[in-house]
Amino acid sequence: MAKSKTVLCPSCGFKNSSTQKRCVSCGAKIEQLGPTARSREEELERRYQQEGFSLIWMLVALVVQGVLTAAIVIGLPMVVQAFDFEGIYGMYMCVPVWFLGGLLVGLISPGKTFIEPVVAAFFIAVPTVFYLVQSQTVRTMPTFMYVLIGCVGVMFTLIGSYIGERIQMGPPPKLSD
Repeated sequence: MAKSKTVLCPSCGFKNSSTQKRCVSCGAKIEQLGPTARSREEELERRYQQEGFSLIWMLVALVVQGVLTAAIVIGLPMVVQAFDFEGIYGMYMCVPVWFLGGLLVGLISPGKTFIEPVVAAFFIAVPTVFYLVQSQTVRTMPTFMYVLIGCVGVMFTLIGSYIGERIQMGPPPKLSD
């Protein structure tokens, strides 16, 4: 029987069998080595680039972001009356909640998936902005400010998911190998 060749993961350096399409250790995409083999420097440059969009991880991020947002903005004020995040205060609470959701998804997702939590945060931000604008009893700021803070929250989701991915991948390998 022929012995299976091993292929080094370009992201983490783990030795995988040549039949694997993704790294067993970090989940990064493994391309077959051939005439288009990249140099070590090119592989290190590609380390932080996302390879594609995963609908499954977008749905996971949507559930995580939705549950966290509903728990903090809607559920917590029902339990503790002092935490009534009405209007602007609800939006102020959403920004760190979305950052945390992006961080969590970035930590648990295999491979490089930091765009999926951003798309999910956008889909959560739209109804959240609508809910907070409609539920305010005292008009504290115009509607476009809610939209602007929602955009800032989506941006913070990107930052959180990128930080989560960086933590998950660990320190970059040394250039001199």
